[in-house]
Amino acid sequence: MIDRPADARLQDHADFRKDHGDAIRQVCPEFVLLCRRLKLFADGIVAIDGSKFKAVNNRDKNFTPHKLKARMQQLEESAARYLEELDRADREPSLVTDSRVAHIKDKMVTLKQQMQRLEEIGKQLQQAPDHQVSLTDPDARSMATSGRGTGIVGYNVQTAVDTKHHMIVAHEVINLGHDRTQLSAMAREARNAVGAKVALADRGYFSGEQILDCDQQGISALVPKPLTSNNRARGLFDKRDFQYIAEDDEYLCPAGERAKWRFSTVENGMTINKYWSSACPRCPMKSRCTTSEYRRIARWDHEAVLEEMQRRLDRMPEASLVRRRTVEHPFATLKAWMGSAHFLMKRLPNVKTEMSLHVLAYNLKRAMQKVRQRIMSGCRMKRFIEERLEARRRCYPSTWTTTSRKITPSCG
Repeated sequence: MIDRPADARLQDHADFRKDHGDAIRQVCPEFVLLCRRLKLFADGIVAIDGSKFKAVNNRDKNFTPHKLKARMQQLEESAARYLEELDRADREPSLVTDSRVAHIKDKMVTLKQQMQRLEEIGKQLQQAPDHQVSLTDPDARSMATSGRGTGIVGYNVQTAVDTKHHMIVAHEVINLGHDRTQLSAMAREARNAVGAKVALADRGYFSGEQILDCDQQGISALVPKPLTSNNRARGLFDKRDFQYIAEDDEYLCPAGERAKWRFSTVENGMTINKYWSSACPRCPMKSRCTTSEYRRIARWDHEAVLEEMQRRLDRMPEASLVRRRTVEHPFATLKAWMGSAHFLMKRLPNVKTEMSLHVLAYNLKRAMQKVRQRIMSGCRMKRFIEERLEARRRCYPSTWTTTSRKITPSCG
């Protein structure tokens, strides 16, 4: 066997993730399938959530139109300050030393180069579909985090976690800063992996089309609706105060009047029906309902799916608590393992491979713990049965036969 240099062996290890990305990513679903055969997934309920992970890209090397404009303004202010100092030197040479003038001229050359570079980045921003450019990792994107006024340049990691043993049954890495379009895809992966039939998610996943897609796949989504009603904030009735009567396709308003269907329109690819009552202008409760002449109520063609989901949520008030205590543990563990830098690889395919390795390690550790607990539980049961049989033999020696079998545990 040829003894290779240490540097060459280290290089082989460093290239392993990059050269075998497809195979590594395929190991995760295969291991989940193995755990399913071991009966580690039984409840059919998963919690879906996303978290932002840092990329190998400094915030100063990520540009959006807003950042570019602010940076250009800073450079222009600096250039104006230097030009003003050069003008002072021309008027009063004794006030500014020659070395300072030379330094300012060098600074002006540097500012000019930086402004040219920003102009080139501005052209790239116009061509980018999402109007973002990252210089170190081109696939990384600026994303807002839960802290007010904070954000990172990184990736959005989506996970579907089993509520029984908190194992990650499906995961995905994307470079979108929101979760609104991920519910049905993650629920579908969880169903294919472990047969999940119920998916819990937070308000960030609320999307009528995504929830409808889950319903058509036979998956019951439980996603609370964001409370964004402007009418409720102004102290007016919101849509929840109007009762829909399916038999008549009408709404019953708080004043007892019927709001009838008027017309349909298409908004963002969704068919929306509009309702209002002819009694609105003379209604005694109008001041509490609307500031317009008529209170118009909008209803999506598939609103019944959302209403049924809300009834399921009302019957399961602990859904939010179950979701939080299920998904937060895996994310906290993964980030602790990865350290403050999070991802070490660049580009989305390589980042997906790196996350697959972390998820596989997490699932391996959880599975070993659960299997060990199952074995130990079986050993304790065997010891309990043995002790009960021994107690019976001592209490009733006359009824104890030599053919009675003694159960001996096969573990330490």
